[in-house]
Amino acid sequence: MQVGFMVEPQVGGTYDELLRLARWAEDAGLDSFARSDHYLNMAASAHATDALTSFGGLARDTDRINLTVLVTPLTFRHPAVIAKTAGTLHEMSGGRFELGVGTGWMESEHESFDMELPPLGHRFDRFEEALGYLWAALGRTGGGFSGSHYELADIDVLPRVADGAPIVIGGGGMKRTPNLAGRFADEYNMFVTNRETLEARLGVMRTAATEAGRDPDAIRISMVVSPIVGADEAEYRDRLAERAAGRDLEPEAYEARLREIGMPHGTADRVAEQFAELASWGIGRVYLQKYAALSSIDTEDVGRIAALVPRG
Repeated sequence: MQVGFMVEPQVGGTYDELLRLARWAEDAGLDSFARSDHYLNMAASAHATDALTSFGGLARDTDRINLTVLVTPLTFRHPAVIAKTAGTLHEMSGGRFELGVGTGWMESEHESFDMELPPLGHRFDRFEEALGYLWAALGRTGGGFSGSHYELADIDVLPRVADGAPIVIGGGGMKRTPNLAGRFADEYNMFVTNRETLEARLGVMRTAATEAGRDPDAIRISMVVSPIVGADEAEYRDRLAERAAGRDLEPEAYEARLREIGMPHGTADRVAEQFAELASWGIGRVYLQKYAALSSIDTEDVGRIAALVPRG
């Protein structure tokens, strides 16, 4: 299982703070450094850098680690801009950039910046077309693209990245997202969930991939996780209570919720077992998420959790 480290810079963080964390992840031997693409922390304003611009810096300021955007909303950029940016970042990083794309969802940031956020069904219709457009623009299909929302002439879009810039499709839906992942994704990403939900989504993904003439086993499955880990039971209980209080829940109720969604939690040995179980389900990469201002992130804690993940 591969290990990624995911941060949420919209909570607050400069480029230099982002670079510090990316270099730490690289030095720690992690496989991917990922960040979200938001302009606001829900309704609050913070020092929030632009995701794709920041990856241009990381592409030159790091050497080995993969750089993953989870995910850039289609509502922020036309697919032509996404394709050209992905191609440029692919070239600048030596093939390390991974393009995560999604429909967009946060109403507050769209309202604040006066960006259109169509109804969900319409967003998915545009998203499906955008993925077809990106496949053509990234050189995976020939002949351009023609749809109701987007059109691409039959031209060579250079730099060509058909051999790289993996497409990551993320989301928590049960039908359209896994269907699109099966047809277009190199990696299908979701927030951690239980096995029943996972298997239902993978069934849709695998069917869609097979019908599209793709090998479903070639699509990496990944999960975003925010484990609660203690060196012993007492430390775990303290951390559980702290996290529960931030959600106005009693620790017991929050712990039941963690069990329900399959979030790794407990002492280090128990969390290691839970990561091994995720690997047995076919999860190929986990992203260790820290939802906090970049300056406050404890990399030693992230490293301790990363050491519990079975590698290989």
